Amino acid sequence: MSNKLEYKDLLDAGVHFGHLTRKWDPRMAPYIFMERNGIHIIDLNKTLNCLEEASSAIKNIVRSGRKIMFVATKKQAQTIVAAEAERLNMPYVTERWLGGMLTNFATMRKSLKKLQGIDKLMKEEAFKNLAKRERLMKTREKEKLERVLGGITDLTRLPAALFIVDIKREHIAVNEAKKLNIPVFALVDTNSDPNAVDFPIPGNDDAFKSVEIILKAIGKAIDEGLQERKTEKEDKDREKLEEEKIAVDKGETTTEEA
Repeated sequence: MSNKLEYKDLLDAGVHFGHLTRKWDPRMAPYIFMERNGIHIIDLNKTLNCLEEASSAIKNIVRSGRKIMFVATKKQAQTIVAAEAERLNMPYVTERWLGGMLTNFATMRKSLKKLQGIDKLMKEEAFKNLAKRERLMKTREKEKLERVLGGITDLTRLPAALFIVDIKREHIAVNEAKKLNIPVFALVDTNSDPNAVDFPIPGNDDAFKSVEIILKAIGKAIDEGLQERKTEKEDKDREKLEEEKIAVDKGETTTEEA
């Protein structure tokens, strides 16, 4: 596969397969190419256009130094989404979306601090002196918190955007983002309302290969945004050093003239 995604790549990954026609959302009509054997076929040219637009917008967000939160709790997407988010050092939710994860972020931060506190306690000598029952309770509590919050432990402020797989399943996350004016990028199948998100990418959200190819394209855009940010920072640091050097040289010249 070439660096730039092409129609055939999406076709091979099965991105074009939608849901049964009786399960469709009529608002997806502009993205549907045809119906075949009772299944809607997604227009992959539209998918490519939407993906390009989404990639460009997501790259700009990352270049500004902000975080993208990945959300995918369906089994087909959990592993690949968690792996890609970790690679990119981005927050993610793949177990369960807790109501208020965005709209009640202060409470969420308390839960994260609780997790950090238990983690710190378990590393201390005092933990070994606790009763066996108490140690077991703390261990179970840590496991429970890690399962749900493990992907957002480093999140100190609200994410700048969400990338979601299956907006029908993750409707609570979509609604919370909407309330807070956080843009949503999403892989949207034929049974969903594309108008519910800011950047819909029409495609099959049930097949592993389909989710993977779209996710990797978004990951590539994030990589580019991070690289551009790093380059800009290096350029600024270089300019600053040169300005300081010029200032020092001017100072020495003035001293010599005096």
